Amino acid sequence: INDDFISALESLHNVGGLSAGCELILSSKHYQIVQVDKPNLPDNELLAGLKWQVKDLVTIPPEDMVLDYFDGPNLAGVDKLNVVCAQQSKIKNMVNALHKESLSLKSISTEEFSFSHLLQNAEGAQLLICQQPNEDVLILIVRDGQLFSYRRLRGMANIGSRSPDELSMGLIDTLSVEIQKSIDFFERQLKQPPVKNINVLLPVENEAFIARKLAENTHVSVELLVLPDEYSNDRSYAAV
Repeated sequence: INDDFISALESLHNVGGLSAGCELILSSKHYQIVQVDKPNLPDNELLAGLKWQVKDLVTIPPEDMVLDYFDGPNLAGVDKLNVVCAQQSKIKNMVNALHKESLSLKSISTEEFSFSHLLQNAEGAQLLICQQPNEDVLILIVRDGQLFSYRRLRGMANIGSRSPDELSMGLIDTLSVEIQKSIDFFERQLKQPPVKNINVLLPVENEAFIARKLAENTHVSVELLVLPDEYSNDRSYAAV
């Protein structure tokens, strides 16, 4: 288990105690997502069957694996499933730590779904480019509340430390290309309606600059994701 997780809980407890409902959002290092063909199995046998279907695609041993899935695209007439796998022993340690602090766990989810919930009330197809501090940048496409597409961009974790000049020297162009790849896959391969907006939610000082430069590279409207008024000054904690 991540020692930071335990120490953070202890710090909260020391400040004033904990007694509430909570949701556990796993960081990317605590789970793996793989896409597979949907097996021809009854629903009540699907989870057990998926465990052995993905065992060679992930680094988690089947005997210590917990998994769930969500619908993937239909490509060339084949239904796909996105399978989310985690190490059961580590998840149990986290859950036990929460229970020790008198916290009532309501659900366990992932970064992709945590961020996509910020677009639940948006109409049509929306793209969100987002990031947890110092982690990989995510590109999500959500249509009418459903997560259709997700991509994790490696090598951009330090985007927050780049100056405007450094961002303009290729990084924003690279980001624009990756965004366009996601849009092309969604619209052409998945045969979905055009993306209406590109939303930006990056916990960095130059967030507005990045949004402006991205707008220069695309025909789709680019804007900072609007948060409720009470959270407008806390954009770096947006996923929470």
